[in-house]
Amino acid sequence: MAVDYDFDGRVVLVTGAAGALGSAIAEAFDAAGATVCAADIVEEGSDDVSVDLSRVHYYQGDFTDEAAVEETVETVVEDHGRLDALCNIAGTWRGGTPIDETDADTFEFLFDLNLRTMFLASKHAIPHLRETEGAIVSVSARSSLEGGEGDGPYRASKAGVRLLTETIAEENLGTVRANAIMPSVIDTPMNREMMPDADHSKWVDPAEIADVVMFLCSEEAGVTSGAAVPVYGEA
Repeated sequence: MAVDYDFDGRVVLVTGAAGALGSAIAEAFDAAGATVCAADIVEEGSDDVSVDLSRVHYYQGDFTDEAAVEETVETVVEDHGRLDALCNIAGTWRGGTPIDETDADTFEFLFDLNLRTMFLASKHAIPHLRETEGAIVSVSARSSLEGGEGDGPYRASKAGVRLLTETIAEENLGTVRANAIMPSVIDTPMNREMMPDADHSKWVDPAEIADVVMFLCSEEAGVTSGAAVPVYGEA
């Protein structure tokens, strides 16, 4: 059964909005009436921007840089008067080598993009979200629940997202709700290119994950905070 959400009058900031998942989430909130602020390091005129720029307000910035994050969040609030939800979607996967063969640059890159962006965006959004009793949804991963071969730094960075989510929820009881989603393989052009022989029919469509993110930001999820929600289907 399809569920219709009404985010009219609410302002939602989506990081990583140029990518497949971020753009799907931005477009879902736009369709539900929200004022969507799409943020990404990719420049607005780039062919790599997937989100419909005619439907959202685009903010270019490096969310691993605290000054840029603070400026973006403050500009969003100045432009639109409030902030009701933060969706921390910026992130990526790297792997293929055991720990003793993984270079430090790869480790730092994954923690910067997967965990630092989530930390910085949440840090600067929380004061504004307290005013609106808003919500944060961040992207962890199914693989963060256990160790595994070849992508330890990725798993560790996504485990960090879960733990920071629980911490934010605990520190803001009654004011800001914070939850994480745990995807496995998402059906994106990049993943299809990386794994052309996989069974793509078992992968989860970004639009399906967007529905869960909207639920977690809605009043219907008012009693849910500190959760890590599986969104991996059969993947």
